[in-house]
Amino acid sequence: MSSKTTSGKRVERPLSPFMIGPYYRPQITSISSILIRITGLGLMAGVILAVWWLLAAAISDEYFAIANAVVTSWFGKLVFTGSLWAVWYHYLGGLRHLYYDAGHGLEIKTAERLGWAMVIGSVVLTVLTILIV
Repeated sequence: MSSKTTSGKRVERPLSPFMIGPYYRPQITSISSILIRITGLGLMAGVILAVWWLLAAAISDEYFAIANAVVTSWFGKLVFTGSLWAVWYHYLGGLRHLYYDAGHGLEIKTAERLGWAMVIGSVVLTVLTILIV
């Protein structure tokens, strides 16, 4: 994209990173930033399901049986597994930003490695947590 300055000379301007496709190649740093936001919101699914389960236990045996059936079904297990991954991913993202705030890891290559470390680390920690718990 180019535009003219007051002198009439054409100047190349950067394209918006939201123009993913032919103009912008997604990078692990931008993807990890987007995933941090998504996991932060996605954690609410697990919290809502857990609160519903606890609330049902306090209300009645019949209501708890319904909630427990949902929580222990494939759907409940999927939600809790996804929430577990989101917790680990979000946690590792927080550690990465603490590292950035200390002035470290700001080089492109290091930032890309940290992005991949978040993805791989969160999957490994999720699997380990499932195996241990």
